[in-house]
Amino acid sequence: MTTPVNWQKSSFSGGGVGNDCVELASTGTHIHLRESDTPAEELHTTPTTLAHLLRTLKARPH
Repeated sequence: MTTPVNWQKSSFSGGGVGNDCVELASTGTHIHLRESDTPAEELHTTPTTLAHLLRTLKARPH
């Protein structure tokens, strides 16, 4: 699997310079997610699977 080069910080992570944010990157048909404080540990998924997860989480009552 290709290693991502361009990581994007989540807009919900705030504007600080600390290492407490979620980062995303894409390579071909895969989405890569990681926490900035442990960048060597990555989660890999597809856009379809990630979209399904996000829809499910949004649909849950708070």
